[in-house]
Amino acid sequence: MTSSFEKRKALILKLLMEENRVSVSDLSKLLGVTPVTARSDLDALEKEGLLVRTHGGATPAHHPKLFERMQTGRQFKEQIASVAAAMIEDGDTVMITAGTTTALIAKYLLGKRDVHIVTNNTLLLTYARGNPHLNLTIIGGEFRPSEEGMVGPMALAALDQFHVSKAFIGIDGASVKQGFTAYFLESAELVRKMAEQADQVIAIGHSSKFGKHGFARILPFGGVDTLVTDQQLPENFETELTSAGVRVIKA
Repeated sequence: MTSSFEKRKALILKLLMEENRVSVSDLSKLLGVTPVTARSDLDALEKEGLLVRTHGGATPAHHPKLFERMQTGRQFKEQIASVAAAMIEDGDTVMITAGTTTALIAKYLLGKRDVHIVTNNTLLLTYARGNPHLNLTIIGGEFRPSEEGMVGPMALAALDQFHVSKAFIGIDGASVKQGFTAYFLESAELVRKMAEQADQVIAIGHSSKFGKHGFARILPFGGVDTLVTDQQLPENFETELTSAGVRVIKA
């Protein structure tokens, strides 16, 4: 993809967040491109799972709140997910929780073989469906559009059937007092359960989440083995994490 497409992509997604719909004719005028190019851009973004093509335009593919989160700090999320994916080896069994960064892990598993993923993250389908060497199990439960994840008692019960080598857990917040936290109680319960079913627990999340307090506690810092984050992790949090025995990897 060219840099000009990347610039147009950012503008198209910004418009979708603001207007909840874009038309080919409006895009053609706004971007200064032909209608053919505008249609091609929308088709490419549909393949990425970012929008749904409609007659003469497109609408967002996801809940507005989730759509916004997917675009926030995208570069950092890609870097973090790439480092996390490199920790997965051929033949591994892994669990991946719902989240916009965790979903990107599957994008970077091309070339890996015989990897079995158990997840409640429906965003993973966007990347997993094009990789024939991934075995994907999506657990049942209640679908939460704002997270693109399955939650609830059925989802929790389903996890009892599995044991995996690694669990990659997303976080919504982190504080010294509460450890890793989530916005919703049901989400925290599910993430905690996935951690219980794994030999290794890897938390992944942008440094901006540190110092923010989610509503529900997931795990104390010492409840994970590794944290994959970016270079901006505050020094005081890095000290607390390493003191708790957590290996910190900065993407």
